[in-house]
Amino acid sequence: MQKFRILLATALVALTSATSPVLAREATPAAADFSVGPQYDTTHVYVPVADFDRFVQSFAATFDGKANPGGTFQVTPTPSKTRSQLVITPVGTVSVFGFVTPVPYPFGEERVGYLVKDMDGAVAAARKAGAIRVVNSFPDPIGRDTLVQWPGGSVMQLYWHTQAPNYPAATTVPESRIYLTEDAADSYVVSWKRFAHATVVSDDRSAPGEEIGQPGKAYRRIRLSSGYGKTTLIVTDGALTWPYGRELTGYEVADLDGTLAKAKESGVTVLVQPYSASGRRAAMLQFPGGYIAEVHSGAER
Repeated sequence: MQKFRILLATALVALTSATSPVLAREATPAAADFSVGPQYDTTHVYVPVADFDRFVQSFAATFDGKANPGGTFQVTPTPSKTRSQLVITPVGTVSVFGFVTPVPYPFGEERVGYLVKDMDGAVAAARKAGAIRVVNSFPDPIGRDTLVQWPGGSVMQLYWHTQAPNYPAATTVPESRIYLTEDAADSYVVSWKRFAHATVVSDDRSAPGEEIGQPGKAYRRIRLSSGYGKTTLIVTDGALTWPYGRELTGYEVADLDGTLAKAKESGVTVLVQPYSASGRRAAMLQFPGGYIAEVHSGAER
């Protein structure tokens, strides 16, 4: 009888372990991380084709970078043609597009491209994390692409290359700067953490408004880090002064004043003069063709 009870108890434990939702969740491995590295983050910059060369030259000169050989390609799933070139710098990379045909919708709305190890797996993981496909996966001249949208409306490209690229590691990792309202901020964080295996570096609910052109007013700033690089969420009421909200990326440099001097020599306009807040000095730049970027030096808080 005692032996029967022991066998029964063992069977019940095994059955409970197999059917308990809590235990099943604990036993399920975490979703795969499809990131490759932040040196493969490429901010997408769309400029008028007439300004294409001036932008490439000014961006490379400002950040001590180098442009890869470019060309004219079809990079969308519908007929179109664009000049395209990659500019790699120690502080971040840009993919530059100068369309010679009208830009087909929804291209131009994405802010950044992230290289992934497996396109189908990454898309499935993004959808499971709360993203929606804006454009289904499609072939491009060197691989595959898709556009996905996250809570709050931020659109990004996921891309995969037939032949794996090999870019040098960045000296500093650029930050993707995303403006949201409180309606979407927490949902974005949950989704991005799940997809990107991101960690919250800081969540400051009283960040100084000087950082977004509103001295004396606090706002919420969330900084995240993942295999895709840095993400800064700027959470406001949406009432922003120009040019805040128009920049896509923040670039960390060792010498802000030296960078600004090179920028001015390269035809770049300083929209916001250097200011200090939260342990960093920062400014806002506008490059030929209209691209706006934040640039900063100093430690982050």
